[in-house]
Amino acid sequence: MPLYKDFKTIPQLFNILTLEFGKGKERPVLKYKVGDDWNSITYDQLYEETVNFACGLTTLGVKKEDKVAIIAENRPEWVFSDMAILGLGAIDVPLYPISTSESLEFILNNSESVGIIASNKFHLNKVLKIRGNCKNLKFIIVMNNSEKGTEKDVYSFSDVQNMGRGFRREQPNYFSETSSMCSENQLCTIIYTSGTTGEPKGVMLTHKNIVSNIKATHEIFHLDENDIFLSFLPLCHIFERMGGYYTAFSCGGTIAYAESIEKIANNMAEIKPTIMTAVPRLFERMYSRIKKNVESQPEKKQKIFNWAIETGKEFMIAKKSGHPVPIMLSIKRKLADKLVFGKLRERTGGRLRFFISGGAALARELGIFFDAAGILIIEGYGLTESSPVISANRVNDYKFGTVGKPMPGVEVKIAKDGEILAYGSNIMQGYYKNKKETEETIKEGWLHTGDIGVFDAEGFLIITDRKKHLFKTSGGKYIAPTPIENMFLASKYIDQFIIIGDRRMFITALIVPDYEALKEYADAHRIQYTNVDELVNMKQIYELLDKELGEFQKKLAAFERVRKFAILDKPFTIEGGELTPSLKVKRKVIEERYKDLIEDMYKGFEG
Repeated sequence: MPLYKDFKTIPQLFNILTLEFGKGKERPVLKYKVGDDWNSITYDQLYEETVNFACGLTTLGVKKEDKVAIIAENRPEWVFSDMAILGLGAIDVPLYPISTSESLEFILNNSESVGIIASNKFHLNKVLKIRGNCKNLKFIIVMNNSEKGTEKDVYSFSDVQNMGRGFRREQPNYFSETSSMCSENQLCTIIYTSGTTGEPKGVMLTHKNIVSNIKATHEIFHLDENDIFLSFLPLCHIFERMGGYYTAFSCGGTIAYAESIEKIANNMAEIKPTIMTAVPRLFERMYSRIKKNVESQPEKKQKIFNWAIETGKEFMIAKKSGHPVPIMLSIKRKLADKLVFGKLRERTGGRLRFFISGGAALARELGIFFDAAGILIIEGYGLTESSPVISANRVNDYKFGTVGKPMPGVEVKIAKDGEILAYGSNIMQGYYKNKKETEETIKEGWLHTGDIGVFDAEGFLIITDRKKHLFKTSGGKYIAPTPIENMFLASKYIDQFIIIGDRRMFITALIVPDYEALKEYADAHRIQYTNVDELVNMKQIYELLDKELGEFQKKLAAFERVRKFAILDKPFTIEGGELTPSLKVKRKVIEERYKDLIEDMYKGFEG
């Protein structure tokens, strides 16, 4: 449905959802898995759990405009905590579960958080390690009730809820009064961007910023109470928080929390979601598994699969042309669906209406492949600073290789140097306690995104690269690395790929191969090896990848082609510091970490 009822703040949304839309309904609003079973939380439970926790926070001294941090995986208590904090007129500070103690210390101090809600003992220990250095921190709450330990001012989640029950007996209307006083221009959250360089910056978003993006989403997508959202992206990231949480609530949908990205395939089969927010990495994994499965089949089945995909592509081109689809093509498409596509869709649960992809660029070829199979991926674009969506494709108006058209209420223009600028109610208030960065990022109300892009003739926005990622070879040629890197990721032997070439004579690359694919290749060609480290250093493997690159880069200009490359024996990871929590590559970190390897590739060529 469109919005069940209009709202201007997140606490208003919560009260409408629980006290009006869901009152007395037994159908679940949240689902989560314990062991082998999916447990459900009803609207009444959501209200009681949240209000008890909110009133408990009040007894700990939390008041309007206080900041309270949350560090936890996706789970119902994240929602209880978020809605409780905001309902008190306070501001939450979500943190990535992979945050180190040092990162926690910086953010807790910079945000002046009075408390932190941690998921478990692992996160509690990180906080205890730096608590003495956080002058504003008054309390710690642990969601896992049995893991609070005996430290002073550390409470379990149920401890705080019990305190809240006592408070409610004395002041039964306290939460409804504080939540109704919350205004749309009030600060809702401070989200610290991980950033690819430098210290994290606290993005200040008001209720109006986020709510404007929720309403814009409803204008371009039909969402209703029959939709089931499977959530696996971190709730601390604004993409999942706005798209897979608040928007799901605002249409009366059900949210199920996936166990992990490793178990996402099983969870899709169990929950049978209708909508999922995701990042390109998920589709890359799905594509890789499909291709491996097909290549393990007899040649006849491989031919059927390839015929089906080509038929699907032809059908989608014909469908978008505006002319009637030829009868024979429709018949072929139905047969392809019966033989191949139906089985692929069944892996997503069989009811998926569409995926929404964000966070990084989706390779055009991936979008076309899944679209041919009847699995639609809607790509959008945005930043934490824009709450987050700036533009998006639509279900009936999409083009792969683009990030769609501007969202309702958002103006987009291209600056003289190619930078994408955005203006609207979704644009942040600035960076917390960082006037200099704020003034550099927002000028006359326009958000300077740092991304380079163009509009095509039909009004679709195309992102070419990050402004700071563009580099110039020593020959004076400008290179946009991301489109080139995405092209090579289509190879089944390549898992991660980063090109080097700033102020260099030619382009080189660091390649993280798909180790399983390499092992299969080695076994099939009777190449002897004892471990991955030995395998990636073998001449046959270098020659294999050299041949792959040669095939893929035929379409590139000579100055864009990779002349030399090095194969790495371990992947880039968040934990290793090479990726941000939203899986963006930290180029400077990688170039510094592998500088000797990079210099070796240029030896003898550059003086």
